[in-house]
Amino acid sequence: MTAVIDCAKPLATPPTLWTRDFSLYFGARSVSLLGDAMMQVAAALAVGAIYGVSGVGYVLASFTTPFVLFILFGGVFADRIGARAMMVGADVVRIVTQGVVAVAFFTGTPSLWLLLTCSFLAGTAAAMFQPGVNGMVPLVARDPQRANATLKIADAAAQLAGPVIAGVVMTMSSAGVVYSLNAGTYAFSALCLALLRPVSAGARTERSSVLLDLRRGWSEFRSRTWMCAVIVIWMFFGLLVFGPYIPLGSRLIGERLGDAAYGWAMAGLGTGTVLGGLVAIRFRPSRPLAAGAVAMIGFGFIPLSAALELPLPLLMAGHLVGGAAWAFWAVMWSTSVQTQVAPDVINRVTAYEMAGSVSGVAVGQALVGPVADVVNARDLLFVSAGVSFAVCAALLLTPSVRRLRGIRPSGPEMVQDLGVGQ
Repeated sequence: MTAVIDCAKPLATPPTLWTRDFSLYFGARSVSLLGDAMMQVAAALAVGAIYGVSGVGYVLASFTTPFVLFILFGGVFADRIGARAMMVGADVVRIVTQGVVAVAFFTGTPSLWLLLTCSFLAGTAAAMFQPGVNGMVPLVARDPQRANATLKIADAAAQLAGPVIAGVVMTMSSAGVVYSLNAGTYAFSALCLALLRPVSAGARTERSSVLLDLRRGWSEFRSRTWMCAVIVIWMFFGLLVFGPYIPLGSRLIGERLGDAAYGWAMAGLGTGTVLGGLVAIRFRPSRPLAAGAVAMIGFGFIPLSAALELPLPLLMAGHLVGGAAWAFWAVMWSTSVQTQVAPDVINRVTAYEMAGSVSGVAVGQALVGPVADVVNARDLLFVSAGVSFAVCAALLLTPSVRRLRGIRPSGPEMVQDLGVGQ
């Protein structure tokens, strides 16, 4: 096989990244990502302490299921009325849902139905928010790869600080305070996005219905064989790796080393994501998805380190390697989508690719509790590790994924290829 990670020469004069619009967008995303990172730990520990692994799985699934069901409509609406408006509205809904849960924790023990209902509404709001995340980047940044890598570093910093903050806050106060802080992060995000005035992706002049918009988005999505192949592979990844890991990992690590150890493991993941993002800023492979697939080999060390019941330093090291691998892949994937898809349909195409990839996560989250009652958690994590390595092989063995060539910015504007990926 020819080398898949050969680099192009760096740009002589990279486009300016830190414009007013990108700074506002960066602020919105980084602060809300910090809240999301805090909630992963809070949900795993607070809900798990009340309702066990099954409760955590059901709450996570009640978020992911509406996300999968409604994200296609989120993509349509983002293309029709604007991504920014949809994202601000979604943030407002999530302020309310997280605030309600916070009050429930402050006043007693929240019922499972309340947690499920608020999680469902928050998942629906996320479905309206997320399609615009991808489409906004080319509008606020002229160099999507640098922007994506910088945003991934913010994600990494959130993964690093969020779990530690959540653990400290829960130790010193309660889960209600964590949920209140999370509501505050969405308020900050909504404010920054409301102040944002990105360059328009182009006004739509044709009259269309929601159904026709959905069909156009599906046509654009399925015409890209590399995208379809990745999403099919990712469905298995979500079902057998992403979905089960948070409930299983928090339980296995927490029972063996204590709740704080799970927070430190997540901090290791965040540190690795910082490193992966820094590499993605500088390294521009000519075949981005192939390079990302090679890097993703490291992700398998996350479930493997937990299954092997390694001591905390090695457990953190496994999560660090996995975080770096995940960050690099995520930047390569996001940049490929943003530069290979026309601006007027990117939100709908993003919705289809996210719906497919996340659907496996929803099923995995819903099934992890019942399966964990009859199968040892360590054995399940060994399966997750094996699937992680198999996913990397599947990506590299798929010609359309392996051969896809990247598109780089040229001069002050990004050169866009609006055709189908090779």
